[in-house]
Amino acid sequence: MDVEEQKQHLESPLLAVCQEKKASTSGNGFRKDEFFSEMKRQLSLAGPLVLVNLMIYCLQVISVMFVGHLGELALAGASMATSFASVTGFSMLIGMASALDTFCGQSYGAKQYHMLGIHKQRAMIVLLSASIPLAIIWANAGQILLFFKQDPQISAEAGSYARFMIPSIFAFALLQCQVRFLQMQNNVVPMMVSSGITTLLHIFICWFLVFKSGLGNKGAALANATSYWINVLLLAIYVKNSLSCKRTWTGFSKEAFHGIHEFLKLAIPSAVMICFEIWSFEMMVLLSGLLPNPKLETSVLSIRLES
Repeated sequence: MDVEEQKQHLESPLLAVCQEKKASTSGNGFRKDEFFSEMKRQLSLAGPLVLVNLMIYCLQVISVMFVGHLGELALAGASMATSFASVTGFSMLIGMASALDTFCGQSYGAKQYHMLGIHKQRAMIVLLSASIPLAIIWANAGQILLFFKQDPQISAEAGSYARFMIPSIFAFALLQCQVRFLQMQNNVVPMMVSSGITTLLHIFICWFLVFKSGLGNKGAALANATSYWINVLLLAIYVKNSLSCKRTWTGFSKEAFHGIHEFLKLAIPSAVMICFEIWSFEMMVLLSGLLPNPKLETSVLSIRLES
């Protein structure tokens, strides 16, 4: 550009310059078709993920609904145990597993696909290790609730229910790792299908274990554990045999035992953040046990929170 052209450019109106610039960059600017294309892509990922989390959450809701047919005390005990398990176990595992969102997302973006499997194995080791002390807490749930001045009958029922839920905490830990592993690859449809199959089976498992096996509300707790393990196994079979996971899952490796400290540095703050969020709701059920009519109040409040 010579001196004369520069002078004309400087003397031209600002609006005209902006319009000229916009026209020259129209190919890289905002376009309506790009907006709808991106929105469609986001919904194609968000929709299945919403359904997956909803169906995982529905497993406990369905169990409590079946227990509701057994009477007020059984429902109050199951509700109290479910809230206790969420406060002391499930919320912790969800928070720790969320560290995979960062590690797997970084590795997938950097095209280090094999590292997704390493991060997943490392998370499985950490979460399963954390599940052991949590299982001990669940085994003593009845005594812990009594210590916090809960109704003795409800505490006994909740303690029995929580003990039968212990197998579910290990399955839940593995399930969270599987979900994060697939989510970071935008591979959400298999999770939706697996969760849908598990939820449908859970209805029949609950019906059999609660009403036909003679276990009562303990059957609902066992049904939770059974369904969680079914979901884990379905996703494990998919990951092992699917071509879409061929680059990200290359089998078990000793490398997973390295870098656990770095994983914990992110997992622990994430767990604290998620725990505070979930505790604000579940504490309401635990506090309802201190009301004058704890069986009725706990049952009613739990149903409202579940819905």
